[in-house]
Amino acid sequence: MAYRMHGGDLPQGPHRPVRESARTIVPRALGYLLPYWFPFLFILLCVLAIAGIGVLPPLLVRHIIDEAIPEKHLSLLYILAAAIVGIALVNGLLGVLQSYLNNMVSQRIMYDLRNELYTHLQGLSLRFFTANRTGEIMSRLNNDVAGIQNTVTSSLLSIISDFATVVITLTVMLALDWKLTLLGISLLPLFIIPTRLVGRRRRQLRRETQRARADLNSHMEETLNISGFLLMKVFHREPAEATRFRAHSQRLMRLEILQGLVGRWFFMSMGLFSAIGPALIYLWGGRLVIQEALTIGTIVAFVAYLGRLYGPVSSLATVYVDVQAALALFERIFEYLDTRSDIQESPSARALPAIRGAIEFEDVSFAYVPGRYALKDFTARIEAGQMAALVGPSGAGKTTFTHLLPRLYDPTSGVVRLDGVDIREVTLPSLRSHMGVVTQEPFLFHASIRENLLYGKADATQEELEAACQSAQLHEFIARLPEGYDTVVGERGYRLSGGEKQRLAIARALLKDPRVLVMDEATSHLDSLAESLIRAALERLLAGRTSVIVAQRLSTILRADVILVIDQGKLVEQGDHKELLARDGLYAQLYETQFRQQEDELLASRRL
Repeated sequence: MAYRMHGGDLPQGPHRPVRESARTIVPRALGYLLPYWFPFLFILLCVLAIAGIGVLPPLLVRHIIDEAIPEKHLSLLYILAAAIVGIALVNGLLGVLQSYLNNMVSQRIMYDLRNELYTHLQGLSLRFFTANRTGEIMSRLNNDVAGIQNTVTSSLLSIISDFATVVITLTVMLALDWKLTLLGISLLPLFIIPTRLVGRRRRQLRRETQRARADLNSHMEETLNISGFLLMKVFHREPAEATRFRAHSQRLMRLEILQGLVGRWFFMSMGLFSAIGPALIYLWGGRLVIQEALTIGTIVAFVAYLGRLYGPVSSLATVYVDVQAALALFERIFEYLDTRSDIQESPSARALPAIRGAIEFEDVSFAYVPGRYALKDFTARIEAGQMAALVGPSGAGKTTFTHLLPRLYDPTSGVVRLDGVDIREVTLPSLRSHMGVVTQEPFLFHASIRENLLYGKADATQEELEAACQSAQLHEFIARLPEGYDTVVGERGYRLSGGEKQRLAIARALLKDPRVLVMDEATSHLDSLAESLIRAALERLLAGRTSVIVAQRLSTILRADVILVIDQGKLVEQGDHKELLARDGLYAQLYETQFRQQEDELLASRRL
């Protein structure tokens, strides 16, 4: 929810890179263009062709004014007028081709970048996702990537096009009259000098804006998902959350306004300078025309070229500002791409073959936060095929034990072995392919029952789906639904009851058929019918497998082959129910405070 506590037992994030400079970001961003160099070459040719052809119309106008009209040369007039139209047509066609190729390359680059970022995030460890807000991650994947959609291609092409236009235009202007050219370009420094300052400010504002947008997205994600929405409703926090939402939204609004206004005075002054230049040409050139030292057509052509000169220079200044703003987005994206997972697969890792399922913890210590150990010098062994129940007070380290098995985290020290093999020496996919996990609150996608089941085995047949659901005591329920296995379960499965969701998760695990099963028992808050159905499903799920269960029910503990009693991150007792009761230790205390009533209820139900 929105009122998240900071610090505490939250894991620290993985290694974060230092902020990159523009000198490293720009070439790295341009690297995404390299796979598309061939279509980009065609785009470049179109740009140069448009820039070159664009200098012809003012020359044609000059000939119309100075030759065709004064000499009453109609055929020449027709030819020159037709040439102006033809040039416009060719330029338009080249522009359409350039736009098509530019959009294609741009979208492919965004496709590559989006996929790379998503795949990289998939490879990060659980620590990263417990240390970062979901809304922040979504903002970088969606908003930041979308924000640079045209920067890599369009900005680069704009720079090349504007530079080519400036060079070609200056060459023609110098050929016409070098004095008027010097007069026209005397104002260019006023276009260029302020751009660095404006660009820096735009980059800073873009970074702050994206951070504010991420905060807003996080707030929406936390309060409008099912769990957060229910919590907000039952505690009647709608007014408070609406106030917080308005505060985030107002901050974003202010930053967007500032971002839109920064540099406006600069761009306004450039517009003023663009008007002063032609005025000077008309003033100085008009005197030369009066003195018969220059033709009217030359002045008209010069003013037209001046517009072609000031426009690209202004565009180059604007591109610099926009690129500076885009660099802030690239910084945020590259920060995630450069984040290294703290779970690294060894270069010499080998695939784990078929296993028996023996689990061994040897002197294992683990801390989410340095100095605060969740497990400390923990040593235990679970034989292949055994069912182990983890018992202990809240916060003792039971869940941490289950996280270390599939390498969601790595021990700070010590070794976790599977069939005598250090799990850090095997590939992650092969390790996790042998493991199934059933959580206390199973996660279901907003999809059909079938699609949620196929997450356990993508190529499962309908017969396999039904067999797994029958074993999980769920098939009859599904068969009664109007759409059967194609019934959509809703966001996080909220259209199903707690027991139905749990049995669906068990069926999903059955489809995977793992050799080692890790689960957080979830029957403590269910009614007796749902609990009995799940217990029957578990009997089938646990048969012949090594299982590690965070036990909350006495009925589960009594079925366990071995009970591991954990307290303050240490294994304090180990044995079966009778042995541990006889020792009169922590387990006996937990039995008296938590399990005695469950045993009385269990005996009473058996008498009935």
